[in-house]
Amino acid sequence: MRSKYLTLYRRELSSFFNSPVAYITLVVFLLINAWFFSSTFFLTNESDLRTLFSVVPIVYIFFVPAITMGLISREKSSGTLEFVTTLPLSDTEIVIGKYLAALSLIATALLFTFVHLLTLIVVGNNVDFGATLSGYLGLLFVGAVYAAIGTFGSTVTSNQIVAFIISFLVIFVLFILDKILIFVPNFLGGILQYLSIDYHLSNISRGVIDSRNLIYFGSMILFFLLVSIRILEMRKWR
Repeated sequence: MRSKYLTLYRRELSSFFNSPVAYITLVVFLLINAWFFSSTFFLTNESDLRTLFSVVPIVYIFFVPAITMGLISREKSSGTLEFVTTLPLSDTEIVIGKYLAALSLIATALLFTFVHLLTLIVVGNNVDFGATLSGYLGLLFVGAVYAAIGTFGSTVTSNQIVAFIISFLVIFVLFILDKILIFVPNFLGGILQYLSIDYHLSNISRGVIDSRNLIYFGSMILFFLLVSIRILEMRKWR
């Protein structure tokens, strides 16, 4: 079973890098983050990665749907999904293989931002490596959740633009939940705060790796992947 996951994972990852879309989205992602980092580093003379850690989740809102919108919807629209399903692969293996490929691309994008960390080290600034590590870990968790949402959006439809919009809307709602708490009744405040992804990211970014945060990220990933698998299985009932 491991080899099946690996085969589909490699196939999907190679399709990313055989297309200019992956390179374009990566370059745009890095340029936006570099601009914000450079502006605070040189203009306001701040010498840490807090700005980067606050900007990346916002860029994710557009970046992740862009790289996940074609995971399964592209297969549906081109008719190759039926071919893929004739292979000795279960729907679970298809979804997880494609999801892991998207997550690898997100991790690659984060890896390239290490140049900002190296910049701080080279210019002699004191770097809190514990906080930096937890910050990157939080960004990876957020990217993993968004990739699961993007996989779900791509499973729902055969239209990549529609898949992008669905993923964007779900991600955007999760992102702003803790920003609208002042507009909701008190009895809903705690629920919406827990559902807010930015709330859990802020905890991890401060170095507080609580089991509740890990359960949240794991549950969100599992939920959207399971829904994606069930939606993919529905085609067999038609």
